[in-house]
Amino acid sequence: MDKHFYGLTDTGKTRDNNEDTFIAESFGTKQMILAAVIDGVGGYHGGEVAAAITKEEVLRKFSSQPTEIIPQMIIAFKEANSVILSRKESEKEHAEMACVATLVCADIENNQFYYAHVGDTRLYLLRDGSLIKISKDHSFVGFLEDSGRINEDTAMKHPKRNEINKAIGFNDAIDADDSYIETGQSPFLPGDLLLLCSDGLTDMVDKKDITTIITQPGTLIQKADHLVALANENGGRDNITVVLVKNDKTPQKVKHVTYHSSPHVEDTVIATTEREQIAVTIEKKRNFGLMALAVSCVILLVSTIVLNLQNQKKQPHQLVVAQPIKQARNSQEQLLQDAIDHVFGDTLVLSDTIFKSPIIITDTIRIRKDTLFIFAKGLVLQAHNTYKGAALTTSAQSKIVSIDSLQFKDFTTVIAVKNVGIKFNNVSFINCGLPIQNNYNLRGMITPFAKPMNIKKGEN
Repeated sequence: MDKHFYGLTDTGKTRDNNEDTFIAESFGTKQMILAAVIDGVGGYHGGEVAAAITKEEVLRKFSSQPTEIIPQMIIAFKEANSVILSRKESEKEHAEMACVATLVCADIENNQFYYAHVGDTRLYLLRDGSLIKISKDHSFVGFLEDSGRINEDTAMKHPKRNEINKAIGFNDAIDADDSYIETGQSPFLPGDLLLLCSDGLTDMVDKKDITTIITQPGTLIQKADHLVALANENGGRDNITVVLVKNDKTPQKVKHVTYHSSPHVEDTVIATTEREQIAVTIEKKRNFGLMALAVSCVILLVSTIVLNLQNQKKQPHQLVVAQPIKQARNSQEQLLQDAIDHVFGDTLVLSDTIFKSPIIITDTIRIRKDTLFIFAKGLVLQAHNTYKGAALTTSAQSKIVSIDSLQFKDFTTVIAVKNVGIKFNNVSFINCGLPIQNNYNLRGMITPFAKPMNIKKGEN
C-alpha cells in the first residue's frame, strides 16, 4: 500500500550545503499528518541553523495533538522566531540567519487541512486534476504574480524573485502584526493531494509540469523523485524540497440504475455500501433477471409500437426541443461548494488565498446546513454569462444564513430561500436583479416573497 505522506530534500546542482529541511510524519493519531517545508533564507550564513530551530519548535509544539490547531501553529512560529533572534544576539556568526516556512496539519479522518505560512515556500492543493496555489508568496515578485501583473514564466525569470519581505527570525514584527503569519483551513477530500515545496522547485519547474508529474500513476515517493529530478534537470540553482500528503480514503462512488418505464427518466442510486451487501444476491439472480429483462423488453417494444401507431392517428406531430447541456462547474466554484458542504460548526471563512476573485458561478451554490455564517473578505461571486439562476439557495433544514463582506455581480436572483432568516453585512449587489427571494410556507401553501431592497449598483 502506498504511503500517504512523503518528504524529500536535495542540495541541487549549484550549492554546497542544504539550508532546506522538512517534516512529514503522523502525530496524535495516524489520521493526523504534520507536514512542513522550511527554507533557510538563501545567501544568509546560518540559514540551515534557523531552519533547524524552526523544525525543532514545530515538532515540540506538536508532540501531542493540540485542541486548537491554527493557534498552535502560530505559537510554534512565534517561539521559533524568538529563539532565532536570541541565537543571533549570542552567535555573531549567525547574525543574519532567518528562514521561511509552510506548515500543514492534515486531518484525514475529518477531511480538513490547516496551514500556517511565512515567506515564499508554497502550498498547493491538487483536486480532480486541477492544481490550486493556496499560499501567497511574501515577496514583491510574488505579489506581482498573485495579482496578475506578471505571468508565471516572467516571475520565474525575474531578477528579484528570491527577495522576500517576511521571514521567521527577521525581527519581532511577527509578534506585533496579526497578519504576519498567513493561516487558513480548507476541506481535504478523499483523493486530494497537498504539495508543499521550496522555491528551489517552483523557480525551476512551472505549474503545468508539476501538475503533469503529480497526476501521473505512481507512489508519492516516485512523484517526489520526479519533481526533484526535473528541477535539477532544469538547472537546480537552489536547494529543492517537496512534501506530498494524500487523503488516501477512497472517494465514495455511486451506481446509477436507469429505468425507462415512462417518458421521464428516473434514476435509482445505490450507495457503495449497499452494493456490497446485495452483491451476492444479485449474482445468484443474474441469469433469471436477464431472462426476465429480455421478455420485458420484447413486451415493452411491442407495446410501444402499438401505442405510437395509435397516437400518430390521433395527434399531430410535436416538435421536441432538446434541453441545453448543463455546464460543468469550474474548479473554484466546486471548491466553494465543497467548503460549504464540509465546514465544521456553523462558521465558514473564505480565505482569499484559496479563492481567487471573482468566482464564476455556473450553477447555484447550495446551503444545506441549519445555521451558517459566511465571512468572505470581499470576494466576488459573478454569474457566468449563460447562467440565469440564483447565486445561492437553501435547503428545507436551513434556518439562519448570515453573509459578511461578499459581493454579488450580474445575478438575476442573488439568494432564493424558504422560511430562512437572512442577514447581510457589508454585502454589495452589482448589476443584480433580485437580492432575496424568500418562499414562505403558510399552512401548506408556498408563497414567494420577493424583496427588492432598493439597492443601487455597488451599494452596501
